[in-house]
Amino acid sequence: MQIAEDSPWSRAEVNAHLDGFEAPLRLSATDAQGYPRVCSLWFRRDGDRLLCATQADAWIAKALERDPRCGFELAPNAPPYYGVRGIGRAQVGRDGGPEELERLIDRYLGDRDSSLAKWLLSRADQEVRIAIDIEHLSAWDYRERMTR
Repeated sequence: MQIAEDSPWSRAEVNAHLDGFEAPLRLSATDAQGYPRVCSLWFRRDGDRLLCATQADAWIAKALERDPRCGFELAPNAPPYYGVRGIGRAQVGRDGGPEELERLIDRYLGDRDSSLAKWLLSRADQEVRIAIDIEHLSAWDYRERMTR
């Protein structure tokens, strides 16, 4: 993973943001008609990869199977603005899809007892894992200048 030279954050700060960020990842890919689209997915970091899960028939899974190049952003929606964005290549596979879903439910929901968790797990047999190998990323941080 290459971090932009002008990034205000070190590799350790980038990794801390990726590990601690609790909102979904915004993932972009090109759809079948050639248009860029964005999808929000739960994620977790595993080294220099971001891991997600989605249904096998989801447009994002099909788009990444056609063309693995993707972009992503992890940033809050409200000011002050800061975050990480980058590019990578995604691998979509059935191996590990249900297990990845379980890890993401644990991360985002805290347990598997809620009605949402139970509904997601009821469809786990159709889940695929998306593994994004991060090629390049950059951080930005406007917190100091926006809070003056």
